[in-house]
Amino acid sequence: MSSEDTSQERTEQATPKRVDEAREKGQISRSKELSTMSILMASALIFVFMGQQLAASLQSLMKINFIIERENIFDDLFLFNTIVDSGSNILIDFAPFLGLLFLVAFFAPMMVGGWLFSPQALSLKLDKLNPISGIKRLFSANSLMELMKTLAKFILIVGIAVFLLWHNVYDLLSVGRNGLESGLIDASSLIIGSFFIVCLATVLIASVDIPFQLWNHSKQLKMTKQQVKDEMKDTEGKPEVKSHIRMLQQELANRRMMEAIPEADVIITNPTHYAVALRYKPDEMSTPKLVAKGADLVAERIRNVAKENNVMIFPAPMLARALYFSTKVNQDIPAGLYLAVAQVLAYIFQLRDNVNILRGVKPKPPTDLPIPEEFQHD
Repeated sequence: MSSEDTSQERTEQATPKRVDEAREKGQISRSKELSTMSILMASALIFVFMGQQLAASLQSLMKINFIIERENIFDDLFLFNTIVDSGSNILIDFAPFLGLLFLVAFFAPMMVGGWLFSPQALSLKLDKLNPISGIKRLFSANSLMELMKTLAKFILIVGIAVFLLWHNVYDLLSVGRNGLESGLIDASSLIIGSFFIVCLATVLIASVDIPFQLWNHSKQLKMTKQQVKDEMKDTEGKPEVKSHIRMLQQELANRRMMEAIPEADVIITNPTHYAVALRYKPDEMSTPKLVAKGADLVAERIRNVAKENNVMIFPAPMLARALYFSTKVNQDIPAGLYLAVAQVLAYIFQLRDNVNILRGVKPKPPTDLPIPEEFQHD
């Protein structure tokens, strides 16, 4: 990037090519708050629907580990077996909970930015190990914004937590006076309810963070006008390269056009400035088709090829200009020129009739061809 590029403001939206290149490098919009919110909300919902089952499992586990018969104290394997059984029960009872959290943690980030696996993002970048670069990132505008976001989240969560503690202070104090079963039930209800309310706060945080991350990612990918111009040059090619390609394409098209002239039925000329070649096979085609056309030197070349292949040449200046300007190569002639072209083809086909020539009957060439005013060119 030149110094001219860096001095310009990034006012242009990122092109699809720049977006694709950034994606290949692993630069996509991601919202950490969305992932946090998704995991916490999934946990809260699991606690709501499976809270009693999990509480019962914990109660059973506490009974097994805290209530020990006297004869089991002297058993050397009792403690080991108890730990193994407790661990197995925990894994079985909490497997759905852990499995769902894993799925949410895996798929939640894809909600913003989609799926991405970038080997370039995993590669070692030495500039990240540079302490000077690290200090610059630490005091950058982006770091300041992240700090403000963290403080705002902290204040919000702490405020909600303080409010819940103050609102449920008597319920919390009464838990200690209850028995084990009722105490666990009351404590689990308070924990689940409070946890669910705190999770709702993360929904508010994520709803603010997601638009911000999308905007910030779009801002980071913005380009200067010079960058857009340079990319267009790289994509479309340099002017001299494009000119050379167009020249090659034109030569190839002219070569194919000249190869079609021997199959033409007539060459209609200006007679010197324009030449068009028409082909019409009544059994195969519904309308005559223009198979070649040219002006000046190309017109001369068309006439020479026609003479070499015994293709008839018919001078009709107005019709030649009308066909040249109104019809493309390999395109059917327009309906407005049907009658004029039909008269010329009829004359050409009559000349081919050897019987009439042997009888001494020579057809007269059409002289007053009907050319509509919209097809007339000077």
